[in-house]
Amino acid sequence: MGIKTVFKWSKQITPVQVEKLIRAEKDLQKAILVFDSATAEYGNGFRHDHSTFGIMISKLLFANQFRPAEQMLQRMKEEKCNIVEDIFLSICRAYGRVHRPLDAIRIFHRMNEFDCTPTEKSYITVFAILVEENQLKVAMRFYNYMKEMGVSPTVVSLNILIKALCKNSGTIDAAFKIFHEMPNRGCNPDSYTYGTLINGLCRLGKICEAKELFKEMGAKGCSPSVVTYTSLINGLCQSKNTDEAMELLEDMKSKGIEPNVFTYSSLMDGLCKAGRSSEAIELLEIMVKKRHKPNMITYSTLISGLCKEKKLPEAVEMLDKMKIQGIKPDAALYGKIINMFCEIHKFREAANFLDEMILGRISPNRLTWGLHVSTNNAVVRGLCTDKDRNRAFQMYLSMRSRGISVESETYDTLLKCFCSKGDLQKAARVFDERVTDGCVPEWETWSQIVRGFCSGSEVWKASESLVIELVVNSV
Repeated sequence: MGIKTVFKWSKQITPVQVEKLIRAEKDLQKAILVFDSATAEYGNGFRHDHSTFGIMISKLLFANQFRPAEQMLQRMKEEKCNIVEDIFLSICRAYGRVHRPLDAIRIFHRMNEFDCTPTEKSYITVFAILVEENQLKVAMRFYNYMKEMGVSPTVVSLNILIKALCKNSGTIDAAFKIFHEMPNRGCNPDSYTYGTLINGLCRLGKICEAKELFKEMGAKGCSPSVVTYTSLINGLCQSKNTDEAMELLEDMKSKGIEPNVFTYSSLMDGLCKAGRSSEAIELLEIMVKKRHKPNMITYSTLISGLCKEKKLPEAVEMLDKMKIQGIKPDAALYGKIINMFCEIHKFREAANFLDEMILGRISPNRLTWGLHVSTNNAVVRGLCTDKDRNRAFQMYLSMRSRGISVESETYDTLLKCFCSKGDLQKAARVFDERVTDGCVPEWETWSQIVRGFCSGSEVWKASESLVIELVVNSV
């Protein structure tokens, strides 16, 4: 298939003009057509340069089109176009973004193949990607490789190394050893160094040590960032020092450091766990006024806290706010609301929320599947006791169609409900499906079934049930 010309280019077509058009094009396929159309002008003396190739590679990477992006590198080499370091690093970062750090290393090692010598910037970029993706063993090997290649330690590279060592309790002492040695290497710790160590201590529950380091940071003239404040606030909340965390919030605001959504979410989590959901909602209102958009974590924290305090109307209201903002609740959040309705015996409302989940195609994951099964069964049983047997039957059929296991207690409840009301057709169907599933009723349930069929002048069906029982028990 030949190149499709989409533009009538002027005789003075330039790389700047082509780059501008590609950059403005949001549709990838149209951007490719612009690029190819310019290529068709090679016969008129035009040549792509590193800027047009670079913007096209960026477009491909943004769309996760990695193979075509790498093919562009080969084409640049064939056309003797200068390939700058930043083009390689853009590919490395893109692989890091999609959690493919080993491909980032592969691209790094291909630089020499294209006569592009990596500088300290390239080494540090790849090292940071490996640490960010928790490829710690590979990262340490790469760090040693950096030293072998004569890359001298800098504050930036040592900060990344410290971040790697702060990832677990077994290596955090080594992180502090490097921290204390930094001045001897001519690299004084900066705010990022302190912030990384404080975050590591907080994640390991070493709050006292984190607080001491925070004080030292101020004494050394290193200003804490919003990330450092948030790390310490989160650590204090996790260790149930919520009041101290709130004081730290006021401290950061007094110094002109604006809290972000993670700061507020950490505090809300601490307040909710302490049974102070009303204060958490006040923080939400402040956060919204500051034009910080609540995220999934924010709403999950608040809804969980409200459910814990049995504040069901407020929890439902928060779920509605979440949906209005365009954030889709997950199955776990719906489950909390549904279980709350079940606890106060409002099973019809619980069923409505289950229907909403189904219509919204919200499914639980493997971790929450067991809880989802229990919730569905509880709602069906509740509808039976709430004298809404038709709704219970519909929910039962829905469970079976969605592959949700029906518990023995749910079968018993349905059968007793239908038999006591003389709804023998539904009872017969539930009974038949129960036996098919290999779930034999208890004696009390058998008695209820027989009495139900006999009272309905359908003794033959009762006899048929007894025959099935004998057959099943003899297998």
